[in-house]
Amino acid sequence: MSDDLSNLRDQIDDIDQQIQLLLNQRATCAKKVADAKLADLTDDETVLFYRPEREASVLRKVMDRNQGPISNEEMARLFREVMSACLALEQPMKIAFLGPEGTFTQAAALKHFGHSVQTIPFSSIDEVFREVDADSCHYGVVPVENSTEGVITHTLDLLIESPLKICGEVSLRIHHYLMTKSLMTKSLMTKSLMEKDNSLSSIKKIYSHQQSLAQCRNWLDSRLPNVERIAVNSNAEAARLASLEEGAAAIASSAAAEIYQLDLVAEKIEDTPDNTTRFIILGKQDVERSNDSENTITTDKTSIMVISANKSGALFDLLKPISENGLSMTRIESRPSKSALWHYVFFIDIDGHISNPSVASTLDKIRQKANSMKILGSYPKAVL
Repeated sequence: MSDDLSNLRDQIDDIDQQIQLLLNQRATCAKKVADAKLADLTDDETVLFYRPEREASVLRKVMDRNQGPISNEEMARLFREVMSACLALEQPMKIAFLGPEGTFTQAAALKHFGHSVQTIPFSSIDEVFREVDADSCHYGVVPVENSTEGVITHTLDLLIESPLKICGEVSLRIHHYLMTKSLMTKSLMTKSLMEKDNSLSSIKKIYSHQQSLAQCRNWLDSRLPNVERIAVNSNAEAARLASLEEGAAAIASSAAAEIYQLDLVAEKIEDTPDNTTRFIILGKQDVERSNDSENTITTDKTSIMVISANKSGALFDLLKPISENGLSMTRIESRPSKSALWHYVFFIDIDGHISNPSVASTLDKIRQKANSMKILGSYPKAVL
C-alpha cells in the first residue's frame, strides 16, 4: 500500500473521530433542550418535543450552506437522520402509517421522520386517524394525492370531520415492481430480465392497491391484458397475499419484495416515469412559521376546507381574495358535501403560513364569503 493511500485513510479515521465527537455533543445539547422544555412546563401544558417548523428550517440551512461534493439532497438526508436520532433521546416517537410493513406510506414516514422513530402499521386510513386522535401514536402518515391518478378521496373525506391537523407533508417518487413467488431455479434467477419475462405466462391474478393498478394500467394492458386484477388495501398486503399463492403476483415496492421474499419479475412498470405521491403528516399541534420573516410565503403552505354557497359565481368569489392578495393557489379539489344535495366541499392549498399578514387577510375574506371554512393546517413545505 502506498504512503499516499495510507495517509488518506489516516485522515479519514481522524475526521470520523471528529464527526463522532460532534454528533455526541449535538445529542447532549438535544437532551438539554428536552430538559429545558420540561422545566418550563406548566400543569396545563403539553410539551412539544417535535417541532416541524424547526426541522424544516434546519434542513433548508443545511442545503443552503452545502458546498459539495455531496449533493444538497443527500446532505439533507444525512442531517435528517442525525435529527431523528437526537429527537429519539428527547422523546421516542410512534408514527402510525397505512400498513402493513413495506408500504410506500411507511417509506414516506421514514423519509420525513428518519429511521429512529417507531413506525406502527394499521390496515386502513381510518385507523391511522383514530390512533392519532386517541393519542396512541404521536403522528400519522397518510397518502393524499398522486401525480398520475389524483387525490385519495378517502383521506379528504376523513379530514372534513377529523379534529386532527396537517403538520407537514412529504413527497415520494413511486416505482412499481411486479413480483411473484419464486418460479425459477437458482440458475435461471441469474439470467436477464428478458428471460424472467417468461414467468409472466404463469401469472393468473395480480394483487395491488387500486391506485397502483391504475398507475400501471398501460403496462398491464399490453403485457398481461387477460390477467385478473384484484384491488386490496395496500401494496404490502398485495405482496403478502402473492407470497401465499402459486400463480399470484403483486404490484408493490422493492422493499415489500424483500419483506415477503418475492422475486422481481418486472421493474418500474409505472406508466409515468415521474410518478409521485404526496403524503400528509397528521397531528394535534399548531405548527409555527418555518422562517423568520412574516412576509416570506414561499417556505410554508396552508390547507383549508370551504363550503361555498350554492349560487352562480360562488366559487369565483371564494377564490378571488387569493389573487387579490398576490398568493399562489397550489391545489384545489372538490368533494360532494354530505349535508345537502349538489353542495360541494372544496379543499384548497395556498402558499404561505397563517401568520403571514397576506394569508391571514385572505382567509378572513374567504371566511366571510363561505358558508363554512375550516383551517386544516399551516405547515412547512416538503424539503426532501
